[in-house]
Amino acid sequence: MRVCYFCGAEINDGMRIYRSSTCPSCLKDLKICYNCKFYSEGAHWDCLESIHEPVREKDRANFCEYFQFKEFKNSESGNNTGGVDKRKKAKQDFNKLFSD
Repeated sequence: MRVCYFCGAEINDGMRIYRSSTCPSCLKDLKICYNCKFYSEGAHWDCLESIHEPVREKDRANFCEYFQFKEFKNSESGNNTGGVDKRKKAKQDFNKLFSD
């Protein structure tokens, strides 16, 4: 299942994603780093592919030739932003270890 990074709306698996593609629900760009399966915060230029130059605005449409829409299992996409809440929860859990 594919979901929009911004609103969590399900994106039809048959829909081809181009630079100009937008989410049918929130009308934001779909071909962005945050929707790509190769996006990995902390990797070289936050990408698992060997891109030749960094993409500065990861939440805006770009011309990356490696883009492949990130796929989620139904259980993984339970929040609206396709995984961002999991990072926040992990950070909160980590901080609880060192609080009073």
